Amino acid sequence: MKPETASSLLLAWYDRHARKLPWRVSPEDRKLGEVPDPYRIWLSEIMLQQTTVAAVKDYYDKFTKTWPSVEALAAADEEDVLKAWAGLGYYSRARNLKKCADKIAGEYNGVFPKEETDLLSLPGIGPYTAAAIATIAFDRHAAVVDGNVERVLARLDRIETPLPDAKPQIKRRMALLTPDDRPGDFAQAVMDLGATICTPKRPACALCPWSDGCVARKMADQEGFPRKAPKKEKPTRFGAAFVAVDAEQQAILLRRRPPKGLLGGMTEVPGTEWSEVFQKEHALSHAPFPAPWNMCAGEVKHTFTHFHLKVTVYKAEIPSQTVPESSDTWWSLPGDLEGEALPTVMRKIIDLANR
Repeated sequence: MKPETASSLLLAWYDRHARKLPWRVSPEDRKLGEVPDPYRIWLSEIMLQQTTVAAVKDYYDKFTKTWPSVEALAAADEEDVLKAWAGLGYYSRARNLKKCADKIAGEYNGVFPKEETDLLSLPGIGPYTAAAIATIAFDRHAAVVDGNVERVLARLDRIETPLPDAKPQIKRRMALLTPDDRPGDFAQAVMDLGATICTPKRPACALCPWSDGCVARKMADQEGFPRKAPKKEKPTRFGAAFVAVDAEQQAILLRRRPPKGLLGGMTEVPGTEWSEVFQKEHALSHAPFPAPWNMCAGEVKHTFTHFHLKVTVYKAEIPSQTVPESSDTWWSLPGDLEGEALPTVMRKIIDLANR
């Protein structure tokens, strides 16, 4: 299929079937002169990394209501940004989001750069995000390749090279297919095609505008693509967490994690390091202070990108004044917990302690 034919067919499909997303300007509105807001495109793309549209929508709505512009986000306190991000995962994204907003507000007078090379110089913006912002927000010609695009093009050309090695080949193909006219709509069209038609399982090939040119469909093995290299088995790490509860007000003792590293700057209950060689029988020797610690029934299981985690949870009810004071610890009342910058694993730990 010639690139111009492919782009024409897909854009015609997109004009009829484009998903309605809160950060997107529809094809109809673009024809009427409405242009995408680079701030909202950037915010949505950062949120959508490693996350689904369904999971992002509420967070996006909260962020844009609280901080409706990049200048407003730059003026925000990082702790408030982390609190608003809590539960979305991959927390380095939130810290880089704030750094990026600071740089755009301070060095670019609140105006997003339009070119990929300039966008790549900003904190938290990699090749995919730079291409997405450049083409969707500014209609620059750029090859936007996410997981949906990889799947669609791997099937279209029946690319045998497994991912991730196939990424350069797929990006070259996307660059060739992307038209000079409406490149932003085209990028979103391929992503929509992957999200709604060319799905991982049981793709609806009969409804696909590219079905006649799809090599994998002709060979009737479309679900076998993209090819993927065997996954490495994730190791399991272990640790212990200590949930201290104020006997009078039922407040929970919290502290802030170091600014760098996994879950950097987020809020946690005191606990041990997470290690593959952690010995559960010695957990109490790592307690943050002497207290009547009782081990809770069960354990918390959580999976990060590179490892599985199992946490043994201990709980103690104590008078708050018996805990040594620290600038990095505080007592959070039950009604305040929802607003704390607690990652999902910490909420699991507190939930187990409160059973």
